[in-house]
Amino acid sequence: MGNLGKDSCLGVIGAGTMGSGIAQLAASFGHKVILFDTNSVVLKQAGEKLKKSLDVLVQKGKITDDAAKSTIANIHNASSYNEFAQCNLIIEAVVENISVKQEIFEKLEQIVTVDCVLATNTSSLSVTSIAASCNHTERVIGIHFFNPAPIMPLVEIVPGLATHKSTIDESRTLIDSLNKTTVIVKDTPGFIVNRVARPFYGEAIRIYEEGIADFATIDWAMKEIGGFKMGPFELMDFIGNDINFKVTETVWTQLFYDNRYKPSLTQKRLFEAGFWGRKRSRGYYSYAEGAVMPEPTKDKALGQEIFNRIISMLINEAYDAWYLKIASKEDLELAMTKGVNYPKGLIKWSEEIGLEKILNRLLQLNELYLEDRYRPSILLRKLAKK
Repeated sequence: MGNLGKDSCLGVIGAGTMGSGIAQLAASFGHKVILFDTNSVVLKQAGEKLKKSLDVLVQKGKITDDAAKSTIANIHNASSYNEFAQCNLIIEAVVENISVKQEIFEKLEQIVTVDCVLATNTSSLSVTSIAASCNHTERVIGIHFFNPAPIMPLVEIVPGLATHKSTIDESRTLIDSLNKTTVIVKDTPGFIVNRVARPFYGEAIRIYEEGIADFATIDWAMKEIGGFKMGPFELMDFIGNDINFKVTETVWTQLFYDNRYKPSLTQKRLFEAGFWGRKRSRGYYSYAEGAVMPEPTKDKALGQEIFNRIISMLINEAYDAWYLKIASKEDLELAMTKGVNYPKGLIKWSEEIGLEKILNRLLQLNELYLEDRYRPSILLRKLAKK
């Protein structure tokens, strides 16, 4: 490789929220960016939205007018894949469909130079599988940004099975230079954040489905007692229930239908109804004009029960990821605090609560439900015994 540096030309495929955000970020650091989308209307709209958002930042005094103009000037809208020939790194940020991504990578390999790094922004699909569509699999890597890309500090760097060390090192150095916090992650479904965070949503829905508490009360419990900035239902509505459901489904199927990641009918029905959250004005809550958010039941004992159950499942997931060497302990903690804004790292949290307490809660749930969903991680068992 040896081709990535401060003057690198970056390509971005997909001009939706994520793709345009990555383009803005790279351009703001002085990189020339080639942005392409098969939908010319989306590509044009991306430019218009970028100008508006930069104007707001200028008005707020966050950036200078010159910086805004420079960012816009650094982004070139491409009319075809052929314009990527000059790029040193290309990041694909299109729909989460393995066939679509493989087709894009096949096309790119026929156009770019042999030392151009090809990256996917997939949040849950196999980087190794995407790379398999290429002849030079050693230059394919996962670079997973979080939305909105210019603001969220975390980026997961995901090597495929055949990714060369130089590709990993250079990609990480380049993303670090964009003032991001990077973590190295094993190529496994959901990587760190989308795997470890699944119980935050899944267990919250399960608690609702059992009639223990409503959406507002569960959200209140996780914010009031847990210190989370958003409750699980608020966050799903913010992310989009279409995205959250599809990620859950992908992680579940790719992990061979492990019951711990099983999607819920509640979320599936919302997805089918088009109740995708804020972007559709309706999700778990209504965001229509004049809509009033429901009041939670502020019962501390109930709230503590909800928090204990969800946090125990989250901690168990973190220990399992550590045990399976999906990432280092340090990167696991970084990912959850920087990627999804958790109040503290889950391993640190477990040490504060007490591993034995966490283990006992999981064993009680396992005994009550007789479901593999609540099986404690082997590592958690071992460390709790110590």
